[in-house]
Amino acid sequence: MTYHIAICDDDEAQLESLHTQISSWSRHSGYPCEIHCFPSAEAFLFAYEDDKTCDILLLDIEMNGISGISLAKRIRRERHRTEIIFITSHFEFISEGYEVDALHYLTKPVPEEKLAAVLDRAAERLGQEPSYVIIACEGETVKLYEKDILYVESFLHYISIHTTKKEYRIKENISGFEEKLSADFFRIHRSYLVSLKYIIRISRSVVTLAGNVELPLARGKYDEINRAFIAQN
Repeated sequence: MTYHIAICDDDEAQLESLHTQISSWSRHSGYPCEIHCFPSAEAFLFAYEDDKTCDILLLDIEMNGISGISLAKRIRRERHRTEIIFITSHFEFISEGYEVDALHYLTKPVPEEKLAAVLDRAAERLGQEPSYVIIACEGETVKLYEKDILYVESFLHYISIHTTKKEYRIKENISGFEEKLSADFFRIHRSYLVSLKYIIRISRSVVTLAGNVELPLARGKYDEINRAFIAQN
């Protein structure tokens, strides 16, 4: 596997230094890499719109224009599996990184041995296949990754699985399907099962998912889903 690594920093000297260190890590670790450098978040996003292949992103937090934190949040909204490594001069920004599941923080100037260790961790995480379920749909066997499932809806003896790409309708009991999934999913109603990762808002009677999808929340479930949502994040 060739890892696609992007460096986004408005300091040209820092870009060159990180490029050199990553190239050295690639040679010594045996992980093939394609390295792309961007002088701003705007430049990265321009390229990202055409090709969202980015396995590892080294991201300066403090940049002119769009900040590193804002860029990371935008990437996470699209649920792409990118390992984000923040580069910063100030530790006060660290708490914000938890919101975007940053792998690590490195302070400037970045020590080569520390960067190599973090890149090793990133490669290890990327090499682990995410959780999935196997379904039979329209005469085909399909592997569905949990990270792509938004919610599941029940219709008598059938369920509709709504994913980021398409909808799958299969003959299955929603309770039985729930047992196949991880704790990242929550039964909000007898007819609805949602991914906690896609929830953006919870009220007493409605759960709102990414894309402004609103689903009913059963009476008495409010406190329980709040606890699950907070624990998951």
